[in-house]
Amino acid sequence: MVITLGLERIERLLKRLGSPEKKLPPLVHVAGTNGKGSLVAYLRAMAEAAGYRVHVYTSPHLVRFNERIRIAGRLIDDHALDEMLTECEEANGDTPISFFDITTALAFLAFSRVPADLGIIEVGMGGRHDSTNVIEPAVSAITPIGYDHTGFLGDKLEGIAGEKAGIIKRAVPVVVGRQRDVSATVIAAEAAKLAAPLFRMGREWQVTPTAAGFRYESDLSTLDLPAPTLIGAHQIDNAATAVACIERLRAAGFSIDDRAVRQGLASVDWPARLQRLTKGPLADALPPGSELWLDGGHNEDCGLVLARQASEWAKEPAPLPLHLVFSMMTTKDASGFLRPLARYAQSARAVPFPEGHSAYTPAEACAKAAEVGLDCAPANDIGAALEDLLASQPAPMRVLICGSLYLAGAVLARNG
Repeated sequence: MVITLGLERIERLLKRLGSPEKKLPPLVHVAGTNGKGSLVAYLRAMAEAAGYRVHVYTSPHLVRFNERIRIAGRLIDDHALDEMLTECEEANGDTPISFFDITTALAFLAFSRVPADLGIIEVGMGGRHDSTNVIEPAVSAITPIGYDHTGFLGDKLEGIAGEKAGIIKRAVPVVVGRQRDVSATVIAAEAAKLAAPLFRMGREWQVTPTAAGFRYESDLSTLDLPAPTLIGAHQIDNAATAVACIERLRAAGFSIDDRAVRQGLASVDWPARLQRLTKGPLADALPPGSELWLDGGHNEDCGLVLARQASEWAKEPAPLPLHLVFSMMTTKDASGFLRPLARYAQSARAVPFPEGHSAYTPAEACAKAAEVGLDCAPANDIGAALEDLLASQPAPMRVLICGSLYLAGAVLARNG
Protein backbone atom coordinates (compact mmCIF):
# COMPACT_ATOMS: atom_id res chain seq x y z
CA MET A 1 0.00 0.00 0.00
CA VAL A 2 1.43 3.36 -1.04
CA ILE A 3 0.85 6.29 1.33
CA THR A 4 1.18 9.83 0.06
CA LEU A 5 0.45 13.03 1.95
CA GLY A 6 -1.15 16.17 0.54
CA LEU A 7 -4.54 17.77 0.07
CA GLU A 8 -4.67 18.33 -3.69
CA ARG A 9 -6.22 14.96 -4.54
CA ILE A 10 -8.97 15.01 -1.94
CA GLU A 11 -9.79 18.67 -2.58
CA ARG A 12 -10.28 17.86 -6.25
CA LEU A 13 -12.44 14.83 -5.49
CA LEU A 14 -14.57 16.64 -2.92
CA LYS A 15 -15.22 19.44 -5.41
CA ARG A 16 -16.44 16.87 -7.93
CA LEU A 17 -18.74 15.43 -5.24
CA GLY A 18 -20.31 18.82 -4.54
CA SER A 19 -18.11 19.80 -1.56
CA PRO A 20 -19.77 17.62 1.11
CA GLU A 21 -17.19 18.72 3.69
CA LYS A 22 -18.93 22.11 3.69
CA LYS A 23 -22.31 20.56 4.58
CA LEU A 24 -21.40 19.03 7.92
CA PRO A 25 -22.46 19.84 11.51
CA PRO A 26 -20.01 21.51 13.91
CA LEU A 27 -16.85 19.41 14.05
CA VAL A 28 -14.12 18.45 16.49
CA HIS A 29 -10.86 17.67 14.67
CA VAL A 30 -8.51 15.38 16.62
CA ALA A 31 -4.77 14.99 15.93
CA GLY A 32 -1.88 13.59 17.98
CA THR A 33 0.18 10.43 18.25
CA ASN A 34 -1.37 8.53 21.15
CA GLY A 35 -4.86 8.70 22.64
CA LYS A 36 -6.69 10.05 19.58
CA GLY A 37 -9.10 7.15 19.37
CA SER A 38 -9.79 7.14 23.09
CA LEU A 39 -10.47 10.89 23.04
CA VAL A 40 -12.90 10.41 20.15
CA ALA A 41 -14.65 7.62 22.06
CA TYR A 42 -15.04 9.76 25.21
CA LEU A 43 -16.36 12.72 23.23
CA ARG A 44 -18.88 10.59 21.38
CA ALA A 45 -20.07 8.92 24.59
CA MET A 46 -20.50 12.25 26.39
CA ALA A 47 -22.28 13.98 23.50
CA GLU A 48 -24.59 11.03 22.90
CA ALA A 49 -25.37 10.87 26.63
CA ALA A 50 -26.58 14.46 26.25
CA GLY A 51 -28.92 13.38 23.45
CA TYR A 52 -26.90 14.60 20.46
CA ARG A 53 -26.58 12.73 17.17
CA VAL A 54 -22.90 12.34 16.37
CA HIS A 55 -21.00 11.50 13.17
CA VAL A 56 -17.60 9.88 13.79
CA TYR A 57 -14.69 9.15 11.45
CA THR A 58 -11.74 7.11 12.77
CA SER A 59 -8.99 4.88 11.46
CA PRO A 60 -7.85 2.20 11.15
CA HIS A 61 -10.61 -0.33 11.62
CA LEU A 62 -10.11 -3.48 13.67
CA VAL A 63 -12.39 -6.10 12.12
CA ARG A 64 -14.69 -4.44 9.56
CA PHE A 65 -14.09 -1.37 7.43
CA ASN A 66 -17.50 -0.05 8.48
CA GLU A 67 -16.06 0.74 11.92
CA ARG A 68 -14.37 3.81 10.43
CA ILE A 69 -17.62 5.63 9.61
CA ARG A 70 -20.33 6.06 12.24
CA ILE A 71 -23.34 7.99 10.93
CA ALA A 72 -25.50 9.65 13.59
CA GLY A 73 -24.68 6.89 16.04
CA ARG A 74 -24.72 3.86 13.72
CA LEU A 75 -21.95 2.23 11.72
CA ILE A 76 -22.39 2.71 8.00
CA ASP A 77 -24.16 -0.30 6.49
CA ASP A 78 -22.74 -2.36 3.64
CA HIS A 79 -25.29 -1.15 1.08
CA ALA A 80 -24.64 2.55 1.71
CA LEU A 81 -20.91 1.90 1.82
CA ASP A 82 -20.97 0.14 -1.55
CA GLU A 83 -23.15 2.78 -3.20
CA MET A 84 -21.12 5.76 -1.99
CA LEU A 85 -17.80 4.10 -2.74
CA THR A 86 -18.98 3.62 -6.31
CA GLU A 87 -20.08 7.26 -6.40
CA CYS A 88 -16.65 8.40 -5.18
CA GLU A 89 -14.82 6.19 -7.66
CA GLU A 90 -16.93 7.46 -10.56
CA ALA A 91 -16.36 11.07 -9.52
CA ASN A 92 -12.64 10.46 -9.25
CA GLY A 93 -12.36 8.68 -12.59
CA ASP A 94 -8.81 7.74 -13.57
CA THR A 95 -7.18 10.43 -11.43
CA PRO A 96 -4.58 9.01 -8.99
CA ILE A 97 -6.03 8.75 -5.49
CA SER A 98 -4.89 7.19 -2.22
CA PHE A 99 -6.93 4.76 -0.14
CA PHE A 100 -7.25 7.24 2.72
CA ASP A 101 -8.23 10.08 0.39
CA ILE A 102 -11.17 8.19 -1.04
CA THR A 103 -12.13 6.80 2.37
CA THR A 104 -12.23 10.32 3.81
CA ALA A 105 -14.24 11.65 0.87
CA LEU A 106 -16.70 8.79 1.32
CA ALA A 107 -17.11 9.60 5.01
CA PHE A 108 -17.77 13.27 4.35
CA LEU A 109 -20.26 12.36 1.62
CA ALA A 110 -22.09 9.99 3.98
CA PHE A 111 -22.14 12.55 6.79
CA SER A 112 -23.48 15.27 4.49
CA ARG A 113 -26.59 13.21 3.71
CA VAL A 114 -27.75 12.42 7.24
CA PRO A 115 -28.58 15.14 9.78
CA ALA A 116 -26.48 15.18 12.93
CA ASP A 117 -25.63 17.66 15.67
CA LEU A 118 -21.88 17.09 15.94
CA GLY A 119 -19.07 15.45 14.00
CA ILE A 120 -15.80 14.08 15.39
CA ILE A 121 -13.04 13.61 12.83
CA GLU A 122 -9.80 11.78 13.67
CA VAL A 123 -6.66 12.60 11.71
CA GLY A 124 -5.19 9.60 9.95
CA MET A 125 -1.50 10.55 10.06
CA GLY A 126 0.22 13.81 10.84
CA GLY A 127 -2.22 16.66 10.41
CA ARG A 128 -1.11 19.46 8.12
CA HIS A 129 -1.18 17.29 4.97
CA ASP A 130 -3.68 14.71 6.21
CA SER A 131 -6.77 14.14 4.07
CA THR A 132 -9.05 15.23 6.90
CA ASN A 133 -7.47 18.69 7.05
CA VAL A 134 -9.94 20.18 4.57
CA ILE A 135 -12.54 20.86 7.26
CA GLU A 136 -13.26 23.99 9.30
CA PRO A 137 -13.82 22.67 12.83
CA ALA A 138 -15.47 24.29 15.81
CA VAL A 139 -12.77 22.83 18.08
CA SER A 140 -9.34 21.37 17.36
CA ALA A 141 -7.74 18.88 19.76
CA ILE A 142 -4.17 17.60 19.95
CA THR A 143 -3.39 14.56 22.10
CA PRO A 144 0.15 13.64 23.28
CA ILE A 145 2.70 13.76 20.48
CA GLY A 146 5.46 11.18 20.20
CA TYR A 147 7.51 9.29 17.62
CA ASP A 148 5.47 7.39 15.05
CA HIS A 149 5.23 7.27 11.24
CA THR A 150 8.75 8.70 11.20
CA GLY A 151 9.21 7.60 7.58
CA PHE A 152 6.60 10.19 6.62
CA LEU A 153 6.72 12.75 9.43
CA GLY A 154 10.44 12.74 10.14
CA ASP A 155 12.36 11.61 13.21
CA LYS A 156 12.56 14.97 15.00
CA LEU A 157 9.87 15.65 17.57
CA GLU A 158 9.78 19.32 16.63
CA GLY A 159 8.96 18.42 13.02
CA ILE A 160 6.36 15.84 14.02
CA ALA A 161 4.70 18.40 16.32
CA GLY A 162 4.70 20.89 13.46
CA GLU A 163 2.76 18.43 11.31
CA LYS A 164 0.25 17.73 14.09
CA ALA A 165 -0.16 21.46 14.81
CA GLY A 166 -1.03 21.90 11.15
CA ILE A 167 -4.69 21.22 11.98
CA ILE A 168 -4.92 24.51 13.92
CA LYS A 169 -7.24 26.98 12.16
CA ARG A 170 -7.47 30.72 12.54
CA ALA A 171 -9.34 31.74 15.71
CA VAL A 172 -10.54 28.16 16.35
CA PRO A 173 -9.97 27.03 19.97
CA VAL A 174 -7.38 24.29 20.46
CA VAL A 175 -7.56 21.79 23.33
CA VAL A 176 -4.11 20.36 24.04
CA GLY A 177 -3.37 17.22 26.04
CA ARG A 178 -0.18 16.43 27.93
CA GLN A 179 2.89 17.31 25.83
CA ARG A 180 6.67 17.28 25.99
CA ASP A 181 8.11 20.79 26.19
CA VAL A 182 9.29 20.85 22.57
CA SER A 183 5.84 19.87 21.25
CA ALA A 184 4.10 22.39 23.51
CA THR A 185 6.36 25.15 22.19
CA VAL A 186 5.62 24.27 18.55
CA ILE A 187 1.87 24.14 19.18
CA ALA A 188 1.90 27.47 21.00
CA ALA A 189 3.82 29.14 18.17
CA GLU A 190 1.40 27.85 15.52
CA ALA A 191 -1.62 28.90 17.59
CA ALA A 192 -0.16 32.38 18.09
CA LYS A 193 0.30 32.83 14.33
CA LEU A 194 -3.37 31.99 13.78
CA ALA A 195 -4.82 33.75 16.85
CA ALA A 196 -6.22 30.39 17.99
CA PRO A 197 -7.05 30.28 21.73
CA LEU A 198 -5.19 27.52 23.57
CA PHE A 199 -6.65 25.31 26.30
CA ARG A 200 -3.72 23.27 27.56
CA MET A 201 -3.40 20.58 30.19
CA GLY A 202 -1.34 22.02 33.01
CA ARG A 203 -2.06 25.61 32.00
CA GLU A 204 -5.67 26.56 31.26
CA TRP A 205 -6.96 23.33 32.81
CA GLN A 206 -5.66 20.74 35.27
CA VAL A 207 -6.28 17.07 35.96
CA THR A 208 -5.51 15.34 39.25
CA PRO A 209 -6.08 11.62 39.90
CA THR A 210 -8.19 10.88 42.97
CA ALA A 211 -9.12 7.73 44.85
CA ALA A 212 -12.47 7.61 43.06
CA GLY A 213 -11.35 8.85 39.64
CA PHE A 214 -10.04 12.33 38.87
CA ARG A 215 -10.61 16.03 39.44
CA TYR A 216 -10.87 18.37 36.46
CA GLU A 217 -10.27 22.06 37.12
CA SER A 218 -10.44 25.13 34.88
CA ASP A 219 -11.54 28.74 35.18
CA LEU A 220 -15.03 27.58 34.23
CA SER A 221 -15.55 24.56 36.47
CA THR A 222 -14.24 22.13 39.05
CA LEU A 223 -15.51 18.59 38.59
CA ASP A 224 -14.87 15.47 40.66
CA LEU A 225 -15.42 12.66 38.19
CA PRO A 226 -15.43 8.85 38.34
CA ALA A 227 -12.70 6.80 36.72
CA PRO A 228 -13.49 5.96 33.10
CA THR A 229 -14.31 2.39 32.17
CA LEU A 230 -11.28 2.23 29.87
CA ILE A 231 -8.34 0.70 31.74
CA GLY A 232 -5.01 2.38 32.47
CA ALA A 233 -3.76 5.47 34.26
CA HIS A 234 -3.25 7.19 30.89
CA GLN A 235 -7.00 7.09 30.34
CA ILE A 236 -7.43 9.69 33.07
CA ASP A 237 -5.54 12.14 30.84
CA ASN A 238 -7.58 11.14 27.78
CA ALA A 239 -10.85 11.51 29.67
CA ALA A 240 -9.86 14.90 31.09
CA THR A 241 -8.91 16.11 27.61
CA ALA A 242 -12.39 15.12 26.49
CA VAL A 243 -13.89 17.19 29.33
CA ALA A 244 -11.81 20.17 28.16
CA CYS A 245 -13.25 19.68 24.66
CA ILE A 246 -16.75 19.52 26.13
CA GLU A 247 -16.13 22.89 27.81
CA ARG A 248 -15.21 24.37 24.41
CA LEU A 249 -18.35 22.86 22.87
CA ARG A 250 -20.45 24.33 25.68
CA ALA A 251 -18.99 27.73 24.82
CA ALA A 252 -20.11 27.10 21.23
CA GLY A 253 -23.69 26.50 22.34
CA PHE A 254 -23.86 22.76 23.10
CA SER A 255 -25.78 21.67 26.19
CA ILE A 256 -23.68 18.80 27.52
CA ASP A 257 -24.15 18.85 31.27
CA ASP A 258 -22.08 17.22 34.02
CA ARG A 259 -24.49 14.27 34.16
CA ALA A 260 -23.78 13.50 30.50
CA VAL A 261 -20.03 13.76 31.14
CA ARG A 262 -20.29 11.23 33.98
CA GLN A 263 -22.53 8.94 31.95
CA GLY A 264 -20.09 9.10 29.04
CA LEU A 265 -17.19 8.09 31.28
CA ALA A 266 -19.20 5.11 32.50
CA SER A 267 -20.41 3.97 29.07
CA VAL A 268 -17.39 4.60 26.83
CA ASP A 269 -16.27 1.64 24.72
CA TRP A 270 -13.10 1.48 22.62
CA PRO A 271 -11.82 -2.02 21.77
CA ALA A 272 -8.15 -3.06 21.78
CA ARG A 273 -7.08 -0.39 24.26
CA LEU A 274 -6.05 -2.45 27.29
CA GLN A 275 -9.12 -4.58 26.69
CA ARG A 276 -9.55 -7.71 28.75
CA LEU A 277 -10.90 -10.62 26.72
CA THR A 278 -13.04 -12.69 29.07
CA LYS A 279 -14.77 -15.03 26.64
CA GLY A 280 -14.24 -16.51 23.21
CA PRO A 281 -11.96 -19.29 21.89
CA LEU A 282 -8.69 -17.55 22.77
CA ALA A 283 -9.78 -16.49 26.25
CA ASP A 284 -11.26 -19.93 26.90
CA ALA A 285 -7.96 -21.61 25.96
CA LEU A 286 -6.24 -20.22 29.04
CA PRO A 287 -6.40 -22.13 32.34
CA PRO A 288 -8.65 -20.95 35.19
CA GLY A 289 -7.39 -17.87 36.98
CA SER A 290 -5.53 -16.61 33.92
CA GLU A 291 -6.14 -13.30 32.15
CA LEU A 292 -5.94 -12.38 28.45
CA TRP A 293 -5.44 -8.72 27.54
CA LEU A 294 -5.30 -6.96 24.16
CA ASP A 295 -3.78 -3.62 23.22
CA GLY A 296 -3.08 -2.09 19.82
CA GLY A 297 -0.23 0.19 20.96
CA HIS A 298 2.82 0.10 18.71
CA ASN A 299 5.31 2.88 19.56
CA GLU A 300 7.68 3.75 22.38
CA ASP A 301 5.16 5.88 24.28
CA CYS A 302 2.63 3.06 24.08
CA GLY A 303 5.26 0.71 25.49
CA LEU A 304 5.73 3.08 28.41
CA VAL A 305 1.96 3.20 29.02
CA LEU A 306 1.70 -0.59 28.98
CA ALA A 307 4.72 -0.85 31.28
CA ARG A 308 3.00 1.50 33.69
CA GLN A 309 0.01 -0.84 33.78
CA ALA A 310 2.32 -3.84 34.14
CA SER A 311 3.92 -2.14 37.16
CA GLU A 312 0.45 -1.85 38.72
CA TRP A 313 -0.21 -5.54 38.05
CA ALA A 314 3.13 -6.36 39.69
CA LYS A 315 1.93 -4.69 42.92
CA GLU A 316 -0.96 -7.12 43.33
CA PRO A 317 -0.78 -9.39 46.41
CA ALA A 318 -0.25 -12.46 44.19
CA PRO A 319 0.68 -11.09 40.77
CA LEU A 320 0.22 -13.31 37.76
CA PRO A 321 3.37 -13.83 35.66
CA LEU A 322 3.14 -11.64 32.54
CA HIS A 323 3.83 -13.00 29.06
CA LEU A 324 3.68 -11.05 25.81
CA VAL A 325 2.40 -12.16 22.42
CA PHE A 326 3.28 -9.59 19.79
CA SER A 327 3.85 -8.73 16.16
CA MET A 328 5.00 -5.44 14.64
CA MET A 329 5.43 -3.64 11.35
CA THR A 330 8.97 -2.90 10.22
CA THR A 331 8.11 0.80 10.17
CA LYS A 332 7.79 0.72 13.97
CA ASP A 333 10.55 0.83 16.58
CA ALA A 334 10.07 -2.65 18.00
CA SER A 335 12.95 -2.40 20.48
CA GLY A 336 11.71 0.97 21.69
CA PHE A 337 8.21 -0.44 22.20
CA LEU A 338 9.39 -3.58 24.01
CA ARG A 339 12.13 -2.03 26.17
CA PRO A 340 9.83 -0.63 28.91
CA LEU A 341 7.90 -3.91 29.06
CA ALA A 342 10.95 -6.16 29.25
CA ARG A 343 11.45 -5.66 33.00
CA TYR A 344 7.93 -6.90 33.75
CA ALA A 345 7.42 -9.73 31.23
CA GLN A 346 8.60 -13.26 31.96
CA SER A 347 8.70 -14.14 28.27
CA ALA A 348 7.36 -13.28 24.84
CA ARG A 349 6.08 -15.06 21.77
CA ALA A 350 6.36 -13.41 18.35
CA VAL A 351 3.69 -14.27 15.78
CA PRO A 352 3.27 -13.53 12.06
CA PHE A 353 1.72 -10.18 11.15
CA PRO A 354 -1.61 -10.08 9.28
CA GLU A 355 -1.04 -10.32 5.53
CA GLY A 356 -0.70 -7.25 3.36
CA HIS A 357 1.75 -5.31 5.49
CA SER A 358 5.53 -5.01 5.73
CA ALA A 359 6.32 -6.58 9.07
CA TYR A 360 8.97 -8.41 11.03
CA THR A 361 8.97 -12.18 10.74
CA PRO A 362 8.60 -13.94 14.09
CA ALA A 363 12.33 -14.66 14.08
CA GLU A 364 13.18 -11.02 13.35
CA ALA A 365 10.75 -9.84 16.03
CA CYS A 366 12.41 -12.18 18.55
CA ALA A 367 15.78 -10.66 17.66
CA LYS A 368 14.36 -7.22 18.49
CA ALA A 369 13.06 -8.58 21.79
CA ALA A 370 16.48 -10.07 22.57
CA GLU A 371 18.06 -6.63 22.09
CA VAL A 372 16.18 -5.43 25.19
CA GLY A 373 16.77 -8.59 27.23
CA LEU A 374 13.37 -10.20 26.66
CA ASP A 375 13.24 -13.99 26.33
CA CYS A 376 11.30 -14.62 23.11
CA ALA A 377 10.32 -17.57 20.94
CA PRO A 378 8.64 -17.51 17.49
CA ALA A 379 5.21 -19.06 16.97
CA ASN A 380 3.21 -19.85 13.85
CA ASP A 381 0.09 -17.96 14.99
CA ILE A 382 -1.78 -16.68 18.04
CA GLY A 383 -3.19 -20.10 18.90
CA ALA A 384 0.23 -21.73 18.71
CA ALA A 385 1.71 -18.98 20.86
CA LEU A 386 -0.85 -19.59 23.59
CA GLU A 387 -0.36 -23.38 23.35
CA ASP A 388 3.40 -22.94 23.74
CA LEU A 389 2.94 -20.72 26.78
CA LEU A 390 0.60 -23.26 28.38
CA ALA A 391 3.07 -26.07 27.71
CA SER A 392 6.16 -24.24 28.96
CA GLN A 393 5.04 -21.77 31.64
CA PRO A 394 3.36 -22.20 35.03
CA ALA A 395 -0.34 -21.38 35.27
CA PRO A 396 -2.26 -19.27 35.92
CA MET A 397 -0.75 -16.49 33.84
CA ARG A 398 -1.49 -13.06 32.40
CA VAL A 399 -1.04 -12.78 28.62
CA LEU A 400 -0.86 -9.42 26.87
CA ILE A 401 -1.27 -9.44 23.08
CA CYS A 402 0.17 -6.21 21.70
CA GLY A 403 2.22 -4.41 19.05
CA SER A 404 -0.31 -3.46 16.39
CA LEU A 405 -3.92 -2.46 15.81
CA TYR A 406 -3.90 -4.73 12.76
CA LEU A 407 -2.89 -7.65 14.96
CA ALA A 408 -5.52 -6.61 17.50
CA GLY A 409 -8.17 -6.69 14.79
CA ALA A 410 -7.13 -10.18 13.74
CA VAL A 411 -7.28 -11.30 17.37
CA LEU A 412 -10.77 -9.86 17.88
CA ALA A 413 -11.97 -11.57 14.69
CA ARG A 414 -10.49 -14.91 15.73
CA ASN A 415 -11.88 -14.61 19.26
CA GLY A 416 -15.35 -13.96 17.90
